[in-house]
Amino acid sequence: MRWDEVIDEARRRANWLTRTSVDGPPHLGLLLPNGIEYLTWLFACALAGWTVVGLNPTRRGEALARDVRSTDCQLLIADDASLVLLDGLELGLAPERVVPLVVAVSLAATMPAEPLPLPSDDTLLLLLFTSGTTGHPKAVRCTQGRLAGIAEAVVPVYGFSAADVCYCPMPLFHGNALMALIAPAVLVGAPIALPPRFSAGGFLDDVRLFGATMFTYVGKAIAYLLATAPTDDDRSTTLVRAFGTEASAADRARFEERFGCVLVEGYGSSEGGVNIIATPATPPGALGPAAPGADVVVVDPETGIEMARAVFDDHGALRNGSDAIGEIVNRSGVGKFEGYYGAPEAEADRTRTGWYWTGDLGYRDEEGYFWFAGRGGDWLRVDSENLAATPIEAVLSRYQPFGGVAVYAVADPRGGTGDAVMAAVEMRNGAAFDAEDFIRWMALQADLGTKWPPTFIRVCEKLDETATGKITKVRLRQEAWHCADPVWFRPSRTDTFTQLRKADAELLDSQVARASLPVR
Repeated sequence: MRWDEVIDEARRRANWLTRTSVDGPPHLGLLLPNGIEYLTWLFACALAGWTVVGLNPTRRGEALARDVRSTDCQLLIADDASLVLLDGLELGLAPERVVPLVVAVSLAATMPAEPLPLPSDDTLLLLLFTSGTTGHPKAVRCTQGRLAGIAEAVVPVYGFSAADVCYCPMPLFHGNALMALIAPAVLVGAPIALPPRFSAGGFLDDVRLFGATMFTYVGKAIAYLLATAPTDDDRSTTLVRAFGTEASAADRARFEERFGCVLVEGYGSSEGGVNIIATPATPPGALGPAAPGADVVVVDPETGIEMARAVFDDHGALRNGSDAIGEIVNRSGVGKFEGYYGAPEAEADRTRTGWYWTGDLGYRDEEGYFWFAGRGGDWLRVDSENLAATPIEAVLSRYQPFGGVAVYAVADPRGGTGDAVMAAVEMRNGAAFDAEDFIRWMALQADLGTKWPPTFIRVCEKLDETATGKITKVRLRQEAWHCADPVWFRPSRTDTFTQLRKADAELLDSQVARASLPVR
């Protein structure tokens, strides 16, 4: 569709929304796949002064119902496949307010394409749920003015122009797609290509079909693309650049070498309290510097005292993790954060002391560059030393047979009150885990800290992830070595890995119990 056709259709739908409105917040729940329908309803809400509640179609049962109820949806539009997910759920809506997509489109088609008075900048446009990697997702508020401001800031930084073709494989119910791609593309009038969902196997075919020049990603999507079989014409595309988060430095280098497309990393969230964008001078693997004028630092999450600057050894390994790793905070205020909808306690915790607390771990070097060290739950305490998961994952991800790595803490069966390092891994192309080869490889990694080698390796067919492609470790931590997946155990650095049997797992449980530690 051309942009003028999209706007005419959005105006018809905006007029239908205003005429179908009832008492209560004008919140429209969208339970749709990526596509022109989702975007057109989004634009209709923007014109009508309504709010889009981006519902996650991978949620099920009461979790999905809770998302609808907690955001006070007065109307919900879903396609046929998604309507099935709503059967029997208590949504807090009258049945006639849950409208099939085909019906809503048909009713809106009878409306005139007349423009409505434009809403003010402070009109709430989006309620975007957080990924839920550490708990219940929260609905982040985003006004029309904030989204427009993001677009104005992103366009010059990422070089958007009307000549681009912007490919959007990330879900439209999440900030990555809307803030980093859709909004800037709309601002410059660039074409947008919308596959229904991300597909590693279909990615290059789509890129060639649309002539895409750029796309957005999360790190797991890049890992999936690199796991596809290479071809001789991988570089023969129109792709120039891509923007995203949480792709390892090694994966970014491999992607650029294979596909000829530069990946630009940034750090941020739907909340907008802290944004860090890499500059040309940013060291490989670092996030980048704080934005000019922002007092962004790394602090002890308990005391708020600023942590020491990071010190690296000759191989680039962090030498003072216990002193340098803390929580990334914005001491100059809450940034662009406009609050959570219906979650005052979570909002107050995020903005305590007048700062914005990201909940993310990181460290900062002497030149002021920030380095990501994991989510708030990614602390490990090994032999009385505080470690963070992300630096360990970055090293282990270089092991070629691994297609994905998640590092987390489990109870140390050797006793004491500390943790053992456990790594859940995906193997590339169905490869088997070769314990001896992995041990030899680790011995050659100069930047693998002495406390970092895993005690446990869990070989998964597929790592757990959210709908936006972020790895979630909740189930992994809970199960520890109790799972159907093969688990390999290495008691010490002088031992080899052996695959755990049921009796071995029970012995580890008894060792943990004797140390009065809970099995995690």
